[in-house]
Amino acid sequence: MSFFVYILYSRTLDKYYIGYTHNPEERLQEHNSGATIFTRRGKPWDMVYIEEFSCKTEAIKRENKIKRMKSRKYIESLVQGRSGTIDKIS
Repeated sequence: MSFFVYILYSRTLDKYYIGYTHNPEERLQEHNSGATIFTRRGKPWDMVYIEEFSCKTEAIKRENKIKRMKSRKYIESLVQGRSGTIDKIS
């Protein structure tokens, strides 16, 4: 089973959200359906970046590394660099 670190973007809030999951499409639907309290008010969310990992531990490490950067500039460099990105999942 693969795990993914993803970055969502909300045009409504002009904010990014970083998370990990084993099913990116399902997770995006959860965020956009309001099932996730933290992202409820930012709907709609677009998945703008994704990285795949072979184990959950590595995905969590990467998620935490991105979050520890506490830098919008860093997140935007990942997104704009298109490294590891996917076409937007809607």
